[in-house]
Amino acid sequence: MMTYWTILLAVEATETAAEGGLFDFDATLPLMAVQFLLLVVLLNIVFYKPLTKAIDSREEYVRKNLLDAKERTTKADKLALQYEQELGETRRKAQSTIAAAQEDAQKIAAQKMAAAQQEAQAQREQAAQEIEQQKAQAMASLEQEVDSLSRQILEKLLGSELVK
Repeated sequence: MMTYWTILLAVEATETAAEGGLFDFDATLPLMAVQFLLLVVLLNIVFYKPLTKAIDSREEYVRKNLLDAKERTTKADKLALQYEQELGETRRKAQSTIAAAQEDAQKIAAQKMAAAQQEAQAQREQAAQEIEQQKAQAMASLEQEVDSLSRQILEKLLGSELVK
């Protein structure tokens, strides 16, 4: 019985091989083509269009944020440059103010120094005059004492009668 079944299967296999080959162009081929096209249209409507829409909106969002970032960067660079210029100008003004203040302080110090030197010179001159006056007074008083001492010496030596 086994041989019978083997023969039957072999006959069936030869009949099916004779009917169709590698490509069988019966009604299934157009049906498969229509199914494929319907699948493509359905996938396009359901999957690809929303996906491409989401990708496009995301791309637009990224592009917009990138442009905004570039604009902000440009504005920040301009502000930084402006602040640097203002800072440089402020520093120059501050340096000129400091230089003017130092110059004024030097002038005031020089004036006070000159006034102090003049005052010291005046005090020296006044002290020298006082010393001269005291010297003159001392000399005058010494002359009087020398005269009186010389008279006393003469009186004692020569006697009181000759000197008068």
